Amino acid sequence: ERGVACDFIRVKEGMSRINVKIASQQETEVNGMGPDIDSSDVEALFDRLDALAAGDILIISGSVPAALPQDIYERILARLEGRGVDIVVDATRDLLLNVLAYRPFLIKPNNHELSDIFGVELSRREEVVPYAKMLQERGARNVLVSMAGEGAVLVGEDGSVVMSESPCGQVVNSVGASMVAGFVAGYLEGDGSFERAFRMGLCTGSASAFSLELATRDDVEALLAASA
Repeated sequence: ERGVACDFIRVKEGMSRINVKIASQQETEVNGMGPDIDSSDVEALFDRLDALAAGDILIISGSVPAALPQDIYERILARLEGRGVDIVVDATRDLLLNVLAYRPFLIKPNNHELSDIFGVELSRREEVVPYAKMLQERGARNVLVSMAGEGAVLVGEDGSVVMSESPCGQVVNSVGASMVAGFVAGYLEGDGSFERAFRMGLCTGSASAFSLELATRDDVEALLAASA
């Protein structure tokens, strides 16, 4: 039976926020406010993270709620440092740059975020490679750069560079189009193969973009087969 095992931390005040995505000729999002989070809730989160061990993968993604300390990403990576946990960070600007010293396993900026970091305009796959390598020099082990219709680029810690255009299809919905989820799934299923992980990530993101709902495993597999 497929599914996701959830282990939420229930806070004392407030409710989980509800975000509304309106899909029409132009996508619109209405994002709610999150609950109040106090120091005991943060400690409960750290207690859960302390259960992680060598070989586990932790994904940290998105912005930091106003109720949390803005250095929470750094605190998480510092807490897990030296335990052999592979940490994936999908965040913007300073949230991303400030964790590089902790050598995250994977970071996933898009080309616009990479352009913003370095003050350049990056629109072609070949252009992002030297800047992805600069982020490696700052500490990132692997750098995956998503580029929407242009595809994606992976600069691996083994020195490899893998790039590809996006699979063919009509984009109808960008909500939930996660390359990170696909990359991690492909990495685990492919026994650590970066090329398998890259292809899975690219097809997972594209399959979701081509679907009004979240893409199914069959949708992803069909794109994988077509792009083989």
